[in-house]
Amino acid sequence: MQWQTKLPLIAILRGIRPEEARDHIAAILNAGFDAVEIPLNSPAWQTSIAAMVAEFGDKALIGAGTVLKAEDVDTLAAIGSKLIVTPNTNADVIRRAVAHGMTVCAGCATATEAFTALEAGAQTLKIFPSSAFGPEYIKALKAVLPKDVPVFAVGGVTPENLNVWLDAGCAGAGLGSDLYRAGQSVERSAQQAAAFVKAWQEATQ
Repeated sequence: MQWQTKLPLIAILRGIRPEEARDHIAAILNAGFDAVEIPLNSPAWQTSIAAMVAEFGDKALIGAGTVLKAEDVDTLAAIGSKLIVTPNTNADVIRRAVAHGMTVCAGCATATEAFTALEAGAQTLKIFPSSAFGPEYIKALKAVLPKDVPVFAVGGVTPENLNVWLDAGCAGAGLGSDLYRAGQSVERSAQQAAAFVKAWQEATQ
């Protein structure tokens, strides 16, 4: 299995509103990102995701985060979402998303949850919240996982510590409040996205 985009960093735009999504996502993609999730606890997410898929779907993997229910997967499939990110391990959600041909990044914390997600068809795992477990935990967990499964760190990843998670064996990371906080300026989103891209390049040279 391989992560689908060139840069294995997922921009998590929690709380973004439909009227501001375009400018922030354009700035983040211009910085070098090519994967974006809009969590379903954001205002009018159906409107935001549908519009962003229509605008940027040919340039980036655009989809949804905090997906908890299989029926929401059907709604997302209908509006063109290509990415499903979950905070937990829900086999029904994973199977439904895979059936729609979506890329699934399934949230898990333990080996049991990780293998449950993989058996349901998840192509990628996210360890959440990574900051609570630490890089040594991820390193130990990866020792029992199939070598070709991309593992993402989510929660507490910053430009300053991205290299620590990569050194622990993560293929990439999901970036939340250190990249985007609801209400921040487009300039701030651009600056933080550039900082993360630079950190990735320096860590992987």
